[in-house]
Amino acid sequence: MNLDFQNTYRGKKVLVTGNTGFKGSWLSQWLLLLNAEVFGYALEPPTTPSLFNQLQLNKHSNHNRNDVRDLESLKKCIKEIKPDIIFHLAAQSLVRESYDNPIETLETNINGTANVLEAVRQLGLSTNIVVITSDKCYENKEWIHGYRENDPMGGYDPYSMSKGAAELVVSSWRRSFFNINDYNNHGVKVASARAGNVIGGGDWADDRIVPDCMRSLQKNEEIFVRNPLATRPWQHVLESLGGYLVLGNRLLNLDDKDLDTYCSGFNFGPLSASNKTVEVLVKEILENWGRGSWTYKKEDARHEAFLLNLSIDKAYHLLNWQPVWNFKTTVKNTAEWYKNTFENQDQIVNITEKQITEYSKSLKF
Repeated sequence: MNLDFQNTYRGKKVLVTGNTGFKGSWLSQWLLLLNAEVFGYALEPPTTPSLFNQLQLNKHSNHNRNDVRDLESLKKCIKEIKPDIIFHLAAQSLVRESYDNPIETLETNINGTANVLEAVRQLGLSTNIVVITSDKCYENKEWIHGYRENDPMGGYDPYSMSKGAAELVVSSWRRSFFNINDYNNHGVKVASARAGNVIGGGDWADDRIVPDCMRSLQKNEEIFVRNPLATRPWQHVLESLGGYLVLGNRLLNLDDKDLDTYCSGFNFGPLSASNKTVEVLVKEILENWGRGSWTYKKEDARHEAFLLNLSIDKAYHLLNWQPVWNFKTTVKNTAEWYKNTFENQDQIVNITEKQITEYSKSLKF
């Protein structure tokens, strides 16, 4: 386990909003291994099964089941905890769901983000905040080169637009209320993290390619793929979470003179070699699984980006962060998590912790 992480997070009060979700559950488990005091704020787990329940995180962390859209409840929670750092992951995270429930998506992703920042502001609390948005926050031009942190925010679908808007919320609060020039008065450091299409064990969401594959494989059914030619920057969930923890580590240990540099947005994506089509991903999953088949399934047309890459130069040069697992290793670890846990449900915690430990040994920053 990386000693810098141990020294940074040991004994720290860490609030994870959205801790009942896929990424929030992995992050909470990792923080527990780092001996942090972990608190959560989220709705009920969004899926059945859920990684949150499988890891029994309700027994090992302090969880507040509530809605990030409820400012007063959020304020009460933060006031009681007085967290050293907040990782804000609570979100409606599905593109297709945003077409069905656009207003709820906007309320959760935009107002929810504003509520976290506003709760801290109204409480006058000195803390550190890492807001998690998405690679889809950028105005997608379908160009081949990676988006940089200073490229325009945007979004075609309601989900992508809400993530771009969430970034604007962060920028506005940072300049209006948590301005670095007034840091000695407010004591708040805010950064945002933008990650690509993460995959890994324990994702059970609908309309995501890996969970869809795993449900089909478990039932010995053919996998239906709706966008086989769409290209995504696939990365293991631990890659993005490692980036968040590195960024949080930097905020917690930041000198005042570096506030302008690090209180900003950061991309955490894979190397360009991991930008693969959905078809390539599915074939790699089947190769690791040892059986199964897939077929193209045409569905009603809803716009989804076909080409989306991130530039990670800023994270590499300023945080010394870089991806650890290549595409094949990412898919191998993802498939192994599901295969092993299908066969040994009582080993889910051990398998998850083993992957975190293996990843951590290779993480350099």
